[in-house]
Amino acid sequence: MNKKQEKRSLRSQKSYGKKDKDGFIHRSWMKNQGLPQHVFDGRPVIGICNTWSELTPCNTHLRDLADSVKKGVWEAGGLPLEFPAMSLGETQMRPTAMLFRNLLSMDVEESIRGNPIDGVVLLGGCDKTTPGQLMGAASVNLPTLVISSGPMLNGKHKGKDIGSGTDVWKFSEAVRAGQMSAQDFFAAEEGMSRSPGTCMTMGTASTVACLVEALGLSLPYNGTLPAVDARRKTLCHLSGMRIVEMVHQDQKLSHFLTRESFENAIACLAIIGGSTNAILHLLAIAGRVGCDLNIDDFDRLTQNIPLLVNTMPSGKYLMEDFHYAGGLPAALSQISKHLHLNTPTVSGQKLGQQIQDAQIFNSEVIATFEKPIKKDSGLRVLYGNLCPKGAIIKPNAASEALLQHRGKAYVFENIEELKQSINDPKLPVDKNTILVLKGCGPIGYPGMPEVGNMPIPKVLAEQGIKDMVRISDARMSGTAFGTVVLHISPESSAGGPLGVVETGDEILLDVSQRKLELLVDDDEIQKRLEKRGQKNYKSYDRGYYSLYQKTVLQAHEGADLDFLRGNSSSEVERESH
Repeated sequence: MNKKQEKRSLRSQKSYGKKDKDGFIHRSWMKNQGLPQHVFDGRPVIGICNTWSELTPCNTHLRDLADSVKKGVWEAGGLPLEFPAMSLGETQMRPTAMLFRNLLSMDVEESIRGNPIDGVVLLGGCDKTTPGQLMGAASVNLPTLVISSGPMLNGKHKGKDIGSGTDVWKFSEAVRAGQMSAQDFFAAEEGMSRSPGTCMTMGTASTVACLVEALGLSLPYNGTLPAVDARRKTLCHLSGMRIVEMVHQDQKLSHFLTRESFENAIACLAIIGGSTNAILHLLAIAGRVGCDLNIDDFDRLTQNIPLLVNTMPSGKYLMEDFHYAGGLPAALSQISKHLHLNTPTVSGQKLGQQIQDAQIFNSEVIATFEKPIKKDSGLRVLYGNLCPKGAIIKPNAASEALLQHRGKAYVFENIEELKQSINDPKLPVDKNTILVLKGCGPIGYPGMPEVGNMPIPKVLAEQGIKDMVRISDARMSGTAFGTVVLHISPESSAGGPLGVVETGDEILLDVSQRKLELLVDDDEIQKRLEKRGQKNYKSYDRGYYSLYQKTVLQAHEGADLDFLRGNSSSEVERESH
């Protein structure tokens, strides 16, 4: 540590450096953990924000990773202090973990702001934990570094690799179509999740972990290192050392979260064939730091970027394979001309320096720019009288023949109606029908669940139909696939036109023209809207549900709570006693 760093005033010293009653209180209670006096005499205090929980299978190993972070912090001359944050188990929480992402962000924001820490390491991984943590941390703006859980080992079934989520959907549909036995289905369950960690497909968790790396908020290979690989512990140790340096250098989160870094993340999203949920999370994080990002950026900035990473659901391999093939640095190196290479990263290097020597070790998993997996990638943003504020589709996961389609709607007014009737052998649908699901947006469900990839009606599945156009105001899992239009905004429960679609109405989908249209006369649509009214959902009058429904923004704005946009800084003026 040089003299300039020694003289820098640390935020934690406003608590631990006081030579009075308040200082006595702050220090003495901490000493019940066996901490000696000298650790309070000016060394950086690093908060380790941990979303460990046995109810969040993706994050069950984060206590072990936290220990490795602490070793690095101690080695670099800091004081590591671990604290918990609300954990959101994607596969466990009802009605949907997305409902609580913003609540987690509030937990993280106030925990960071209220406590005497100088920098923070965010330990998360399950779909909503990392975005929620980043949103909260961005509103405080201390030096911040992210460590993800890492993906599980490849799933195994009958001697073959299987992928979490993606193969669940495939196997489930095969059972419904009579092509897979229930015995085989449940046998696959035993081999799907073989270690701690997140989905080993390119689902939302792996997508966000890669985007964090592209944003410059983690050390290299954070996005792909398997959860149980010893090198992830090494990464944690080095991250612990690095966050102490970042505090001395006063490199706050806003130093890295710039317009240029968000554009890098969007380019990354395209080459990895990432989750549609990334749009909601990046928009929400950008809203916390005042970056002018909108959904059109996700379409415009990926026009000439191909799919390079051959992982499920857009390809056939898994995250473990992606890492061994060279990881995210190798993939990013192929699109260097589309990146802002001078953006800083928490490693201390510019992004360009971080990826310049990366190599591809398996070209079947990571393709080159010249010979991509698919020439066009990214997400496409649709507009029309059905989605005045936008909707999205993931062409990589869709059937090319359905990307331009006209058909009659079959409408499910809510998720209960869908579940009750989707297996009806007399359901009046055919392969050209467009399934429409309402009431699944942020306000209406509430929380915007991952139900947009509706099951194929059993009557069609039994005929061998594997895909059809489905539209809704819901989300879908990053592990899912199909010709699915999502995030329709405004949602049906907020008075959006989706709410007045009737069975038999014709709908036009034209992805090349970025169009989604209800082929009904404008006057008729207006009459239906006036008749339907705005409130067509169950409203809650107490607790977080009530707060959420009253303040949540629509999907095209990231579904954050309106009063949480922006930040309140790290300053706390008053003492506690």
